[in-house]
Amino acid sequence: MLHWVQAFLEAQAAELDAATNTQLAYARDLKDFAGWLERRNHHFATLMQDQVEDYLIACEAEGLAQSTRARRLSAIKQLYRFAFEEGWREDNPAIQIRGPGKTKKLPKTLSVDDVDKLLHAARTHGREVARNTCLMELLYATGMRVTELVSLPVAAVRGDPQMVLVRGKGGKERMVPLSDPARAAITDWLIERDNAEELARRKGQLASKFLFPSRGKDGHLTRHRFFMLIKELAVASGISPASVTPHTLRHAFATHLLEGGADLRVIQTMLGHADLATTEIYTHVVDERLKSLVLEHHPLARKSGKTT
Repeated sequence: MLHWVQAFLEAQAAELDAATNTQLAYARDLKDFAGWLERRNHHFATLMQDQVEDYLIACEAEGLAQSTRARRLSAIKQLYRFAFEEGWREDNPAIQIRGPGKTKKLPKTLSVDDVDKLLHAARTHGREVARNTCLMELLYATGMRVTELVSLPVAAVRGDPQMVLVRGKGGKERMVPLSDPARAAITDWLIERDNAEELARRKGQLASKFLFPSRGKDGHLTRHRFFMLIKELAVASGISPASVTPHTLRHAFATHLLEGGADLRVIQTMLGHADLATTEIYTHVVDERLKSLVLEHHPLARKSGKTT
């Protein structure tokens, strides 16, 4: 069964240019499914719809989230679609199974004031102020995904560009404008970065192609390290770290643009969303904020007979 999984992942990488994180998610889900089947003497090649349904019931009994179960079913369906195309199966035993779906939640975001506090903390907190400021300014200015940010090539920002080329999911590229504070932060960080790289070169180390280099196996700052960094900045700025992640900065970028009057199609392009429906969730965030403002400040809005 692991041969099936490996072949499927290789096809995803070669034919669809699936992102590394997507492949890792498929691998985890399908290996869990294979392990469950193996313990019950089942195999991908002979599996029937009943066994797939039993697995999903077992996942629910484990207390797995609705979104996790939906993702696992999606991985199973795609595996069997691949197996059908390869001639390994004459049917797809999962094709008629309706998943639990995903509960749509409004994305968590931050106020402009909270973002200002985080940016101030980046400029004043810790030993690597120039790097941290560049990371935070770039993230808020562009709405990049964290993987796109930490793996950004240094060549993309050489020459003080007005826009940066971002390589997103599936290898799709998009141009995103840079704010003046982001460009200033890049300029300051490049001075420190290039000096450090020159010292490393003199010691016989190879030059890094990344804007945020690291000596780890990836060659650049890891997603995990940046996640921890943003939590540290939240603490330093007096904001609950539970409410701050790299993705909430991406949400803040989109929400604040929409509140400022930006066109939804423009935001879709800058976020790298393939479907406008994904971007439209931010209109609900703004609607909820407007509703809250009315209930809180309008003189006719009353609760329990008192002005709220």
